[in-house]
This record gives sequence, structure tokens and C-alpha cells, in this order.
Amino acid sequence: MQITGTHFNYYQVCHRKLWLFANGINMEHTSDLVAEGKLIHENTYPFRSDKYTEIEIDGVKIDFYDARNKVVHEIKKSRSHEEAHEWQVKYYLFVLKRNGIDGATAVLEYPTLRKTLNLELSKDDDEKIVEMRRQIEEIISTPNCPPLLNSRKCRNCSYFDFCYSGEGEELPL
Repeated sequence: MQITGTHFNYYQVCHRKLWLFANGINMEHTSDLVAEGKLIHENTYPFRSDKYTEIEIDGVKIDFYDARNKVVHEIKKSRSHEEAHEWQVKYYLFVLKRNGIDGATAVLEYPTLRKTLNLELSKDDDEKIVEMRRQIEEIISTPNCPPLLNSRKCRNCSYFDFCYSGEGEELPL
């Protein structure tokens, strides 16, 4: 299985979400928050696709890549899960580097907040990514779904209804 930026993002957020996604249970299409994020992505920079390239490499899809300046642009709706966003984008940089594109950087953009975050890949990041990738592969290959996280962040997750559909589960605070 190809490991994607989404796997890295979900690994940071919730191992259960990661496992469900990797095993073909996709709930993003049922989420209003995901739909809102897609609208922001599509409408914030309407002419960006004319200026930048979309690339797909080793299972990673980068929507906006400035090939001339070697900059990945990633748009996110909010800063919740910011660390997950950072590792997702650093994984993109890792894949680019592994494919001979050295020195690429990234800009995480939060247009509704009018904030940006510049990112680079360090040697320590390379080592962490290799270890995270190993852990991701281990999690998604296990036969059993990881347990509920049962956190406040679950309430805004596209998998919320799936995870809390059974009787007797306590809802997160």
C-alpha cells in the first residue's frame, strides 16, 4: 500500500481514523466540515492552478507545487490539528527529496485565518518520518481496529457517527 500525506495526517490525529481510512472505510463524503474545507481549497485562490503544478509522485498528490521555486503550497481550513498538517506537508517534502528534488520548502496556508506557516525538512524530520512511516504501516496492517480515542476532538471528526453508533459508548466531553 502506498503511504500518503493523509495517512501521515491521520496518524497524528487518531490511529483509529488512520486504520479505518487505510482499510477502505471513508467517511469524508458525509462531513459538512470536510465539504467546507474543500470549498475553501477550491475558491480561495482561483487562479493558483494556472500558476502552479499539480503533481502525483509515490502515492502523494500535491495540489499546488511551484516548480520554479520548489515550494509546496497546502491549504487548510483551520489550525486545529496543526501538527498533523505540518507532518503531512513534511512528508510531501520527504517524498520530493527521495525523488531527487532537494531543497524544496512548503507553505501551510490558513486563508480564513489569514495565516501562513513556512516549513522545511530537517535531518531530524527525515529520521522521524521513517519511524512514523514504519508505525503507520504497522497500525494499518493489524487485523483489528484501534480503540476509540474518546476525545473532545472526536466531535468534529468525519468518523464520529461511525465510531459512536453503538450502544453504550460514552460521548467525548
